[in-house]
Amino acid sequence: MTLRRTLLIAPLLAGCSVLPDRPYLETRRFPLEPRRPGAPVAGRGRRTVLVRTIRAGAGMDTRNLRTIRPDGTESLDFYAEWAAPPAEAAEAALRRWLLDGRLFAAVLAPGSRLTPDFVLEGELTRLAAIQGEGLARAELTLLLMDERNASRLVGQMVSSGAAPLASGTETPTPEQAAEAMTAALGNALASLERALLRVT
Repeated sequence: MTLRRTLLIAPLLAGCSVLPDRPYLETRRFPLEPRRPGAPVAGRGRRTVLVRTIRAGAGMDTRNLRTIRPDGTESLDFYAEWAAPPAEAAEAALRRWLLDGRLFAAVLAPGSRLTPDFVLEGELTRLAAIQGEGLARAELTLLLMDERNASRLVGQMVSSGAAPLASGTETPTPEQAAEAMTAALGNALASLERALLRVT
């Protein structure tokens, strides 16, 4: 009896599909690489800075592009993502920005055998397209320590930046969201650089 039931059911299952037919959508990946728009802020500095690993703040551990809708809810695009984890990309961008800015004689990485004058550490706390504002926003929260004075805390800095969305308050395309968020991170790095220029 069991064999007979199996034989009857098998042809029925052969024509069925549990999953609905959907077109294949390739995931698009965008680099998070803001570029300095102008000349360095200062001549080559004499101090060195160690940039420690930039951590991912709450909700910043996903590669998916993030949009905040006008009602405050969050949307993650599962077919559009950053080419690298955002905190990792922000750290690379920060290193490159400081190198290009010539504020320090050298920008060191963890594991360097040199003793730095300053240490910079922190986390990426915001990176999203805010649809209701028509803006993208980025934010870094960082600590600066003076290693010449027994790791004395110089200060805590919250560096934020914003950039307009090309779509305004309409739903942005992945390209528009990625471009605006990259520009916002660049503005946050420029704000950080101005703060470092004052305290170092």
